[in-house]
Amino acid sequence: MAPEQPGRTLSVAVIRGDGIGPELVESALTVLRAVAQRHGITLDVREEPAGAEHYRRTGRAVDPGALERLATADAVLKGPVGLPDVRHPDGTEAGLLGGVLRTGLDTFANVRPVRLLPGVRGATRHEPGEIDYVLVRENTEGLYASRGAGVVARDAAADQLLVTRTGTRRVVRYAFELARRRAGGGRRARPEVVCVDKSNVLRSFALFRAVFDEVAADYPDVAARHLYADAAAHDLVAHPERFDVLVMENFLGDILSDLAAATVGGLGMCGAANIGDGAAYFEPIHGSAPSLAGRGLANPTSQLLSLALLLEHTGHDPAAAAVRAAVERAYADGAVALTAAGSPATGTASVTAAVLERL
Repeated sequence: MAPEQPGRTLSVAVIRGDGIGPELVESALTVLRAVAQRHGITLDVREEPAGAEHYRRTGRAVDPGALERLATADAVLKGPVGLPDVRHPDGTEAGLLGGVLRTGLDTFANVRPVRLLPGVRGATRHEPGEIDYVLVRENTEGLYASRGAGVVARDAAADQLLVTRTGTRRVVRYAFELARRRAGGGRRARPEVVCVDKSNVLRSFALFRAVFDEVAADYPDVAARHLYADAAAHDLVAHPERFDVLVMENFLGDILSDLAAATVGGLGMCGAANIGDGAAYFEPIHGSAPSLAGRGLANPTSQLLSLALLLEHTGHDPAAAAVRAAVERAYADGAVALTAAGSPATGTASVTAAVLERL
């Protein structure tokens, strides 16, 4: 997190994305402008075209020099990308940005807060206050390091799971530092980080666990424990109140964060941060839902909570808290209600308006 610097311009690069992405990003920018005005933040917002629609038009997911431009911004606000009919000649989806941005900007920590808000029902029998933890997913290695590089024959295919000491150490250290910061908010008597792995089966996960234990020794004030991934899947549903911060390999984090989202109202309720030493971008954890595009049915909450993470990361904690509180109050007092499909009952614009009223 950057220290707050009053009077300093906040530069935000914007990738609007595909499908419902532009609608969600416009909602977040509307709230950003309002909260910036209230908190005396000067904005420099610039657009960067990227994604599947951009690939359809130009034959490339991002323009030359895009990574360098994104890295010069204080942060990047990104909408969901991808369109099912935009594909490479080999049949895989084209225009996706996950691998491009995560490796290109070296944003090694994917941070996914999971919190059940008042007025929201998840798929489990829990109440607000019982689900409030963060999944920290290693973002540049693991099984997804094999993206596009696996070995394929007619009757077999193989992808390598890569775990390095350096990559694991930095994401685990981030998780412990995050647990310390969360403890400052009075959430728990003692902060805790859980290492999630399958070290009983795979040597790569055994290395992940060994490095976790090495780092944990530097944080005697933070509790540390281990949990196998299958047991973690069980406990995230049955006992979510037991968790504070969890850290894990890339593929496991992808799976478990979607499971966790179901307990707090769905993917539309979860924002995410991708953090590196020199760059950071913020996005919802769900896809672009092209079937909803242009219909005013998308839930912008995930994008708004991603905006709150952006403000927090750039040192604007009061503005971040204001956005979170406004979202929470909009749900708590019934101004925003979700349908069974997870869409806001009165549409995208109504959520934006409700949050603006509660800033």
